Amino acid sequence: GGQFAPIIDQLKKEKAKGVLRGVIIASAKKNFLAGGNLDYLHQATDASAIFKFSQNMQQFFRTLESPGVPVVAAINGSALGSGFELALACHYRIAVDSPKIRLGHPEVTIGIMPGGGGVIRMLWILGIEKAYDILSSGKRFLPKEALKAGIIDALANDETEMLLLAKQWLLANPEGRRAWDTAEGKIPKGTAKDNLLAQRISLLTAQLTRDTQNNYPAPRAILNTLVEGSLVDFETACRVESRYFTELVKSPESKNMTKAFWYDFNAIKEGSSRPKGYGKFRVKKVGIIGAGLMGSGIAFLGLMNRMEVVLKDISKSVAEKGRALCEQNLQEMVTAGRLVQQDVPKILKKLTTTDNAAEFRDCDLVIEAVFENRKVKANVTREAETHLDEYALFATNTISIPITKLATASSRPENFVGMHFFAPPAKIPLVEVIRGKNTSDESIARAFDFAKAIRKTPIVVKDNWGFFAGRVQNTFILEGITLLQEGYSPALIENLSLRAGMPKGPLALADDTSLDIVLRYENQAAEIYGAKYFRHPAVDVLLKMINELNRLGRRKRAGFYTYDNDQRQLWSELPLHYPPNNKTITKEEIIERLLFVQVLEAFWCLQEGVIKTEEEGNLGSIFGWGFPSFKGGVFQFVVDYGVSDFIKKCKKYEQEFGARFQVPKRLKQWAKNN
Repeated sequence: GGQFAPIIDQLKKEKAKGVLRGVIIASAKKNFLAGGNLDYLHQATDASAIFKFSQNMQQFFRTLESPGVPVVAAINGSALGSGFELALACHYRIAVDSPKIRLGHPEVTIGIMPGGGGVIRMLWILGIEKAYDILSSGKRFLPKEALKAGIIDALANDETEMLLLAKQWLLANPEGRRAWDTAEGKIPKGTAKDNLLAQRISLLTAQLTRDTQNNYPAPRAILNTLVEGSLVDFETACRVESRYFTELVKSPESKNMTKAFWYDFNAIKEGSSRPKGYGKFRVKKVGIIGAGLMGSGIAFLGLMNRMEVVLKDISKSVAEKGRALCEQNLQEMVTAGRLVQQDVPKILKKLTTTDNAAEFRDCDLVIEAVFENRKVKANVTREAETHLDEYALFATNTISIPITKLATASSRPENFVGMHFFAPPAKIPLVEVIRGKNTSDESIARAFDFAKAIRKTPIVVKDNWGFFAGRVQNTFILEGITLLQEGYSPALIENLSLRAGMPKGPLALADDTSLDIVLRYENQAAEIYGAKYFRHPAVDVLLKMINELNRLGRRKRAGFYTYDNDQRQLWSELPLHYPPNNKTITKEEIIERLLFVQVLEAFWCLQEGVIKTEEEGNLGSIFGWGFPSFKGGVFQFVVDYGVSDFIKKCKKYEQEFGARFQVPKRLKQWAKNN
């Protein structure tokens, strides 16, 4: 704000002379105003300094909104975080209706909240409940969405119209006053003193506890600020905001989340693991084999990023079902206000459905997304490659078959790469780019570029069982099964997993993955490690569930859970097969065992070169299978826990439970550097 101080002083002088009618704030840059100083906030630990930082921001924005004349924010680029706080400090907000512009407060996604008065201004503009919904979601709004939400006041078709509308509003509204600066001003929908609203706030608090398990302090701090701020004057409310902002900036959760979602994310985005020396690969036309949920989901991503798409299946009618799924995804975007209806047919014109592989002849990339059968995948690979030129890239989407084995069907194994998309592909941000034994560096670079072009976060993974995400996630599943075998309550295991921050319990995840796939990963590990392999205690449970009890998981509607009328319930006969024990175990120990095995397996992956960087491990774990983001990912977890304490506890668990808690050399080396 310091750079604006002389300008504001000059404006006040001109106002005093009577020559100033109003102010329009616009930007000459691509963004309206970039967000705050994350480097400072990530490193800051002194409470008084953080509080002062917040108060200084508030003072600047307060000065901006009270020069005695109206101020309009003419938003011609993205305004996020403190950039949007600047807009909120203006009396009126007009944005250009561009799909490239994003507006709002995403701070909660890195564990903090606005600290420049943004929470309190949202309170006065929207009321407690609506402000909470927006601030706690961290949503980045398109201009149309922002207008509908009530956080901007008008839209313009272009910058010329925006400035014209701004001038018209200034001339029609000479009073530069805010509701909170007038005696008659009121917070929309009331304050926390209102009985009905107080009841709804209590309900919000209960929902918040259920949804976050109290692992994420930022949403609660936002709600507390809104509630307390509604009961006091504006200036006092801003001090309340500064207090909660300070607590969040100091919190380990914000340090961990900023590390993952800012520093690690940007390192990957900038290509830290992409092979160097290769030009950017631009895909104009992509072919997809398999028109099911996965194939049509990938096709949808291509269409949304202006690519021509050829979607092939065994018959034209089956391929057309894939078109219907793409159209359904597009209609959902229209309903959400992220796409206009008239664009749907234009986008679908870029989609060709077929049963003929010859349609792939001018594709830059073909991705097969057929079911998990090596023979079927080999056949579609050979069929497609006969129609591709020698430079085209061929990618296979698989969860459990090694890429090197699948590549034996290819006539150009150097151009054959794994691309593991997660279901549903439109929603899960991660893609594993998998290097087979003969995959060239250039092919890895090209697959990486395609993943970025469809707005995914790619991590580069060496071919092995389960790749990175499946391999590490499997340890979580196996530990949960082992706890069941030891006689601990399945409900306790599942609930403590949720409390730890995992999106699902290990038994539910085993059912979703399918128990035969879980066992296949472990068998592949045994094959690779040979004499070094330690048989996991969960294997006996898997064999019994599959072979004796015929319970393979969700797709068979029978696993650790039963599935009646689409309701998931723990199988009532589990205690008969795995009787409860009389041992005492702390909740902390169950949680640690479930998380520690994931962290240790990630370090084995780093040691074996399955992944190359910590950034990939952290983001891969959060985006890939939902490792708790408030811990910052699998590697940041150790920093948060304390490296020496973590190693000490692992040694204790190794003595009690065996080799799966053994500390890898890479972790010991890592400990010396951290």
